[in-house]
Amino acid sequence: QVHLVESGGGLVQAGGSLRLSCAASGIIFSVNPMGWYRQAPGKQRELVALIRSGGYTNYADSVKGRFTISRDNAKNTVYLQMNSLKPEDTAVYYCNTNPSNLPWGQGTQVTVSS
Repeated sequence: QVHLVESGGGLVQAGGSLRLSCAASGIIFSVNPMGWYRQAPGKQRELVALIRSGGYTNYADSVKGRFTISRDNAKNTVYLQMNSLKPEDTAVYYCNTNPSNLPWGQGTQVTVSS
């Protein structure tokens, strides 16, 4: 059975940092491109960072230079280091494959205060 469990969110002031983690089970993690997505209130879910099995990364323009995605295939875990956070980064953050073929996890709330 497939499970995605996100953690690491919280409340932080603008300019602060958070590190999100996502543990995956029930999939062959190492071969899958993994993405971090976010959904702000009233908005559609969007992909913010992608890491392929070989380590290639790509970022949405809105987070480029501030967020870093990484993965540990031995732990079936993908991370998102978020620096210089802005209020507009406030959202529920999710991980999934790319394209997003797996059942969504519960996500982790990130709230950035101004």
